[in-house]
Amino acid sequence: MGLRMCRFEGKELRLRNVKHSDLPIFFRHQQDPVATHMAAFTSKDPADREAFDAHWRKILGDDTIVMKTILVDEDVARHIGSFEREGKPNVTYWIGREYWGKGLATGALKEFLRHLEVRPVYAGAAKDNVASLRVLEKCGFNFAGEEKGFANARGEEIEELLLELK
Repeated sequence: MGLRMCRFEGKELRLRNVKHSDLPIFFRHQQDPVATHMAAFTSKDPADREAFDAHWRKILGDDTIVMKTILVDEDVARHIGSFEREGKPNVTYWIGREYWGKGLATGALKEFLRHLEVRPVYAGAAKDNVASLRVLEKCGFNFAGEEKGFANARGEEIEELLLELK
């Protein structure tokens, strides 16, 4: 999947390969307590730069993971990607809070899915993350199940909704 472009609020929305220069921005976004609470299923310690760097080395070194940086004009808005979870293809995304509520996640996910050829594809979100669940629904995902998992960002087990796009 190469460089992709579309329009977002009069600006250019692009997905491109993650560059090492994006990682400090991703790390900064990971420090946002409101965003980590919403994401719920995060690293154990969002302030641990060494663990963050090790995680991204693993991601970027794994050919089965597709990860793209989301750009709005030239600003890094965060990332979107796909990976396997329990043998099933899943999508994931994280949008910087300054872009919340503007349709960016929906636009980026629609663009990403246009080029992701595998179906069905799955996604999960904390049951109370209404905004993320709405993004998935707008992109054609449907309810596929529910499970509980430990959410590092909340320090407790929470309900996660699982969705599927056929």
